[in-house]
Amino acid sequence: MRGLRLFACLALLMSLTIFCGDTMAVEQSDYMPFKRFSQILDLVEQHYVLDISRKELIDDAIKGMLQQLDPHSAYMDSEEFKEMRENTMGEFPGIGVEIGMDNSRLIVVSPIEDTPAYKAGLRSGDLILEIDGVSTQDMSMIDAVKRIRGPEGTPVVLTILHAESQAPERVTIVRGIIPLLSVKGQLFDGGVLLARVTRFHEDTTNELVKAIKDASKTGPIKGIVLDLRNNPGGLLDQAVSLSDLFIKEGLVTYIQGKNKADRRDFSATSKSSDLTVPMVVLINAGSASASEIVAGALQDHRRALIVGEQSFGKGSVQTVIGPLPDGSGIKLTTALYYTPKGRSIQAEGIVPDLVIPFQPITDKADAPDRFTLRERDLSRHLANGNGSKTPKTTEQKAVELLANDNQLRMAVELVKGLPAIRQLQHQ
Repeated sequence: MRGLRLFACLALLMSLTIFCGDTMAVEQSDYMPFKRFSQILDLVEQHYVLDISRKELIDDAIKGMLQQLDPHSAYMDSEEFKEMRENTMGEFPGIGVEIGMDNSRLIVVSPIEDTPAYKAGLRSGDLILEIDGVSTQDMSMIDAVKRIRGPEGTPVVLTILHAESQAPERVTIVRGIIPLLSVKGQLFDGGVLLARVTRFHEDTTNELVKAIKDASKTGPIKGIVLDLRNNPGGLLDQAVSLSDLFIKEGLVTYIQGKNKADRRDFSATSKSSDLTVPMVVLINAGSASASEIVAGALQDHRRALIVGEQSFGKGSVQTVIGPLPDGSGIKLTTALYYTPKGRSIQAEGIVPDLVIPFQPITDKADAPDRFTLRERDLSRHLANGNGSKTPKTTEQKAVELLANDNQLRMAVELVKGLPAIRQLQHQ
């Protein structure tokens, strides 16, 4: 009997030893990456040709870790974190361009309308090869943004390769103050309102509501062209609230994280102020993120006809975490967003219902005959004798917009014809 007890004790002791050994092995395997990091940190500090502080090395290691995850995750020091928060309110100095990373290459996602970058001819898809002569190869997006920004009135030289070009060109852009007014309204004949939304910041929906109210003072609005071309996106809640102006009820978008239980739905609610007039949405390759949420929701609900070119395809959600104790923060991709019908936009984009490539007019002679240009519409026309040029009227601005934009012309004609098309469908 004593032998059996002794055998049982020995067996128990062996099992405990094996169990503790496995636990220690797991703990050691978890610790090994940190040990390796510490060893490399020591080697760099001891042998690298230049003196670099441990803080700099660790900050750069954190930046590299986040940069390797995807093009949109990033580490921000306290100054960069403060700048990021200011970008969603007020105004800031810069050139007015949204940039991204594609296979370690810095690309233009979209220039913001009426900013120095837009006026300098930067286009969606352009590669930025150098910033002030410094190569962007392996440059982080945060570093690139810091180099491009600067005091108002100072120049920055970008080496740009356009998508259709064989050789790069240097473009000097003078930095300006980038206002965050994001909505412009223009009323056309027949009661069609052009609502140009350039980005989604904290007051975008209110700005659109105001533009609609101002336009309706001259008469009832019979159709809306929502122009999201070259809109790089912005705040998710603004994309949802703007969509809610046109969708009576139902899902606008949902985001799905790593775990299925992390899904969050964002829905529209029925209101008496919901706009039900015919609607066309314009998109192109510069329409990204929040723009694609709006276009995808309106398309899935069959609320609007989507016209233009395939959008950029940024379907990931970044969560800003911070400030951390030292004032820094991180922007981390935590989920993907989906249209109401479950379509993922990531790397795919929104495909228009009607694909119409943009065809720039390089010669006024190419403009459609039905848009009549007068002497006062010509550039550098002579003053009328009163010492100044005659200000353009709203009608003249509308004529100029339509004469130079084939996509917009088509959108206006379509929105006017949608009621008749729907009536034919019902018949």
